[in-house]
Amino acid sequence: MKLYQTYASPFPTRVRLLIYAKGLEVEIIEPPGFHASTEAKGDYLQINPIGRVPALVLDDGRTLPESEVICEYLEDAYPEPALRPADPWGRARMRLLSRICDVYVVMAMVPLFNLSGRSRRHWDPAVIEAAVGKVAEALGYLEGYIGEDGYAVGGGLTQADGAIVPQLVLAAEWIPGLFGTPDPLPGLPKLSAYWRAVQSDPIAARLIAETRDAVAGVAAQAAAQAKAAAASA
Repeated sequence: MKLYQTYASPFPTRVRLLIYAKGLEVEIIEPPGFHASTEAKGDYLQINPIGRVPALVLDDGRTLPESEVICEYLEDAYPEPALRPADPWGRARMRLLSRICDVYVVMAMVPLFNLSGRSRRHWDPAVIEAAVGKVAEALGYLEGYIGEDGYAVGGGLTQADGAIVPQLVLAAEWIPGLFGTPDPLPGLPKLSAYWRAVQSDPIAARLIAETRDAVAGVAAQAAAQAKAAAASA
């Protein structure tokens, strides 16, 4: 199998969690045209016409886009070890936490993603303040449903952890570091406790390190492009 993805995007992270936890042999490929890249997506659009990451190409050539769909496929195809809770309520909470990340946390961050690619002289403090407030509000939704046993749901890794951990890298580290805003986690005790605990899990720690490194790489690439553009102006 082949997984087309980028490490800076939070969506493929949940797929990598399943790959790592299940010990699957998957070739990981980073397609062009994402984040601070100036390349076109090119042939990747033939693999995934939606043009987003991730996309999983099976050994027989069939392709699945969309992280949540890929995770459900991998869980069904490779059920051991299970990355879904055994009981229906636990599975519902897992899916709810993932959905909160996708629908509320990510969407709240979009204005900040957009600003991060622009020169600081174009940053609007009011836009930043409003977006940061929305991010904190969305994290509050996670606070209401996050588990209290060191993982998102229950006593072990689930697909929800793969959805949450990259978002917390962005919310608690990237946003405050770039925009100079407060870390939102101290006001969310359950989410803060989860964040401290989950980093001791080896697979979660690997995902967090990959996200941190990728975000730093994108930031450095964007800064180099901005410097080059200023020099040529």
